[in-house]
Amino acid sequence: MITYAFAVLHALAQGPSRDSLLAEGVRLAGMEPAAALVRFETILARDSLDPAANWRAAIALNDLALPLTRKAERARRDSLLARGQRNARRAVRLAPGNAPALFALGLVLGNTALTRGTKEKVRMATEIHSLALRAIAADSTHDGALHLLGRWNYEVMRLSGFERFIAKSILGGGVFGQASWEEARRDLERAVSLDPERIYHHLDLARILAARNETAAARSELQRIAGLPNRVAADSTYRREAVELLAKLEKQD
Repeated sequence: MITYAFAVLHALAQGPSRDSLLAEGVRLAGMEPAAALVRFETILARDSLDPAANWRAAIALNDLALPLTRKAERARRDSLLARGQRNARRAVRLAPGNAPALFALGLVLGNTALTRGTKEKVRMATEIHSLALRAIAADSTHDGALHLLGRWNYEVMRLSGFERFIAKSILGGGVFGQASWEEARRDLERAVSLDPERIYHHLDLARILAARNETAAARSELQRIAGLPNRVAADSTYRREAVELLAKLEKQD
């Protein structure tokens, strides 16, 4: 009886259980990443080797960094992404075949690369490509990993021929030669089919279609966004970008 009472008191002193903290964090993650991060980091304070808490914390940190686009916010952004990368790398070490962990690391690296020099961008892009492929191999229905791979193809194909040559021949980005517009479109279309209410999937598919001068198809994707709900904090930004791209395409007609 004493032992049982002690166990109950100990559990109460520890606060909410790991599972309840994780569930609450998952519920909050979309629209309130800061509140979700508190839950995930509470779990990690008790057990820093919890894979799910690590990769979910990485995504929350990434989401907090996304709106920090001004020069004055650069240090804060870099700090959040560096923390996210540490969490994601730990998750991948702990669970190397876990699709969400692999995706989380690719996601954070992708946003980190935006403010890096060319050589580091090439290095990160090579790793992102590998992570996306590994995530899809682990779970072919992971829409985020498919989006990541499609976006990778899109970004590489947007480079000039000379830039791709430099990346492949001088900076060690030989994998860039595997990129194609067809792969970019196929991956994003698959992501849309798996999660048709994800605004970002439609937006990036529209960008690919617009880059290939398939204006009517791009407009169709952008118009669908208006009827979709906001599911993550960044959706308001993606919605605005969709309106801006749609206006640009309509001017071209």
